[in-house]
Amino acid sequence: MTLASKETVTTGHIFDSLPDHPDTELFDILVEHDNMRIERIVSNGHSSPDSGWYDQDSNEWVIILRGEAIIALEDGQLINLKAGSHLNIPAHTKHKVTWTKENTETVWIAVHY
Repeated sequence: MTLASKETVTTGHIFDSLPDHPDTELFDILVEHDNMRIERIVSNGHSSPDSGWYDQDSNEWVIILRGEAIIALEDGQLINLKAGSHLNIPAHTKHKVTWTKENTETVWIAVHY
């Protein structure tokens, strides 16, 4: 993936360079500018650690392009996501990934703003 800046024009394909059965989730920054970052995340049966929650200073909008996942919110809500599903997570909303489909690349786009 190519890191884009405001001075350059870049191109790519979101499904290029997908790893075969990665040991850890893959995070690629696609675009970053001021208070905004867009990244591609590839999961394959991965989940967040059992202890702790993501508690981010910025909002995060995610969409699943391929695969499936479940996001848990600290209030106990479980959100099932599949290809085409998107979710907006306000800043400081504690959340974690509790499940992604095994033996399938779950490809996410996350926009932090």
